[in-house]
Amino acid sequence: MVSHCANPSCRAPFQYLRDGRLYKFELNQTVQGPQSVGSTEFTHKFEHFWLCGRCAATMTLEWQHEQVVVVWRRSHDIDQAAAS
Repeated sequence: MVSHCANPSCRAPFQYLRDGRLYKFELNQTVQGPQSVGSTEFTHKFEHFWLCGRCAATMTLEWQHEQVVVVWRRSHDIDQAAAS
């Protein structure tokens, strides 16, 4: 459950969906089945993160393949494209 802003410099408490931006990242993990079967199974897990309104105005989140969330400052060009 989301409890605070994903920006480590902010950490504002999560109170309302109307303020900020919610992110959902899917983790596809490979899990080895029982050795006698020799099968491989895929599990789907979702992680949710939230940026408060103040941080969401200038930042975005990116999920990197090593299960790390990175907070990026949005560039002016990306903001312009999103506005149109």
